[in-house]
Amino acid sequence: MDTITNNLSGLKAADFQKIVAGKEVNLYILKNAAGNEVGITNYGGAIVSIMVPDRDGNIANVIQGHDNIDSVINSPEPFLSTLIGRYGNRIAKGKFHLNGKEYNLAVNNGPNHLHGGPTGFHARVWDAEQINEQTLVLRYVSAYYEEGFPGELSMAVRYTWTDDDELVIDYSGKTNKKTVVNMTSHGFFSLQGLGNPTPDALDQIVEINADFYLPIDETSIPTGEVLKVKGTPFDFTTPKPVGRDINADNEQIKNGTGYDHCFVLNKKEAGELSFAARVIEPKFGRTMEVYTTEPGIQFYSDNWADGFPGSHGATFGKHSALCFEAQHFPDSPNKAHFPSVLLRPGQLYTQKTIYKFGTDR
Repeated sequence: MDTITNNLSGLKAADFQKIVAGKEVNLYILKNAAGNEVGITNYGGAIVSIMVPDRDGNIANVIQGHDNIDSVINSPEPFLSTLIGRYGNRIAKGKFHLNGKEYNLAVNNGPNHLHGGPTGFHARVWDAEQINEQTLVLRYVSAYYEEGFPGELSMAVRYTWTDDDELVIDYSGKTNKKTVVNMTSHGFFSLQGLGNPTPDALDQIVEINADFYLPIDETSIPTGEVLKVKGTPFDFTTPKPVGRDINADNEQIKNGTGYDHCFVLNKKEAGELSFAARVIEPKFGRTMEVYTTEPGIQFYSDNWADGFPGSHGATFGKHSALCFEAQHFPDSPNKAHFPSVLLRPGQLYTQKTIYKFGTDR
């Protein structure tokens, strides 16, 4: 195994090298022409570092992660900046019907199924191939009935770190029987940089390109309605600080304990790669833009973190990160009017999502 020691994040390959479930885990560093870096481990596709400058050129890690593989595996937040599959977000009561048959999934979030289950894609060792200094491909074959899902699913995820500080994530997948697929990458972004404690992100200015969102019930399952954001705390069509309405006297804010909702992205046509969201961190001037082919984006304001430890002594508390999870809608297998998540044999599942980093000047 290669020994990585010279990188901006201070992460060491040796701290990630382990045999897990009979497969090798390692750390992979992507570096662009500017010298900025992304660190990824093939355990769960966890992104453990994104090293980018602020407006004054000071480089910091802007994604929450851990600095060794045991901490990744045993993280208090099991989905911390990992790949999510087969099904990102929630499925009501862990049940859905396909081909006249009921499938039962793990119930791991109140009464519901969340993020592919306890041993979903975030907890699997992916086969890794670093194509070049800027490209990593992860592959995984999910067995028939793994976590209760039908069909064998072969998934490939390509990470490309461009010279424009864009992290491009391309997904492709095939199945041998009808199944449901809803992939995402659950990055916990802290544009303010990590620290002890990592400051909250409530002053960060967010724009979301969505005129509608999906209201949820008390268990965070979409009600099936598609509501306008205008006149609600969910209106990010004009940029505003995250904290402005996060404690509003609003049933939906209470149901999500803050923001934990899927926004219906404005699209000219289904599947187009288009602007989804933008974040500006006002103190240091870092920015992030999100583009995706997906119909929705789950905006999560990190409502449950309790100050748990992370990379290099950092601690991660409530609202210290913002998540923009590009995806199809939650509970789509049980909501016929939502965009379909069905994948058939012979079809190719695809998704492209881009996280572009910059500064406000």
